[in-house]
Amino acid sequence: MPKLRIMGRFPGDRRRSLARKSALAAALTVSCATFLFASPASAEQVIQVPGFADFLVVDGDGVWVTNAGRVERWTRKGKKAEVAMGRPCGAMAILAGSLWVADCAQNALVRIDTATAEKTATIATGIANPKGELNIVAEAGSIWVASDQKGVVSRVDPASNQVTATVPVNAGTYYLASGFGSVWAVSSDGATIQRIDPATNSVVKTTALGKQPGFLAAGEGAVWVQEQGDGTVARVDPVSGEVTGRVKVGEVLQYGDIDTGGGVIWLRTTEGQTFVAIDPETLAIKARVGKVEGSGALRYTRKGLWTSAHDVHTLSWWPHPARLAK
Repeated sequence: MPKLRIMGRFPGDRRRSLARKSALAAALTVSCATFLFASPASAEQVIQVPGFADFLVVDGDGVWVTNAGRVERWTRKGKKAEVAMGRPCGAMAILAGSLWVADCAQNALVRIDTATAEKTATIATGIANPKGELNIVAEAGSIWVASDQKGVVSRVDPASNQVTATVPVNAGTYYLASGFGSVWAVSSDGATIQRIDPATNSVVKTTALGKQPGFLAAGEGAVWVQEQGDGTVARVDPVSGEVTGRVKVGEVLQYGDIDTGGGVIWLRTTEGQTFVAIDPETLAIKARVGKVEGSGALRYTRKGLWTSAHDVHTLSWWPHPARLAK
């Protein structure tokens, strides 16, 4: 197992500290039409994770998490593996028995064998946002990464570890999601979502979004985008590519994360609570769960939810997500 290298907090990291959010958290009110859960200890298992635990991807009974100078695999029983890296950044993907991680220090895509926790390839793709705001996604048997701030998404073949196509997109495209046979790419600068067809390696639809769109997820019948500057989540029809509705969550939705599953849209927030559950049909907020813990990530499984909170150095496991959303 590679030797662990400890680093400090990332300079200029996108995630804002908990203290800087206290004023907004106090000001945010919860709608009387929603539930506010107090997160009893019996519902949330808190796991201490030294460093800067941030982005998550589910792997079996655990998750891989980016940390300061390494990626780690955690389960509810503790840390199971670690791999030293320069500066892992952004959301990760798993494909072909491998973990795929952006390394913002190396400006490259790193491949790690999930069984042995060993690096097997470093691919010089370029990284569109070296600050760490981006997603690696798997779609159509390939890995996709936003590779140039000027507007490029690169497609990587896991059989050869080579870039096989580059797709021109709007400048400032960092955020990706996969689903419904497409790759969905959001430009925060251009306030757009673009649908990439893997069959042609080209953008086939571009739709305007609200202010400062960011992380997105595909599932539960639509593509869901955080409109961070407006405090809303937009629902995008996967066939037409058009926005079909919005839900107001708070004054802003800076950073955080979003996922889908179990008939619910799960939104990791920075203000007001730990996460929010949204009904994909009615766009009603079904629950606001947990205390304010600063920014972090979130991933759904049928048995529970994983959340990270790097400001307080924890991972949390929330069992029975269906009950949380009632």
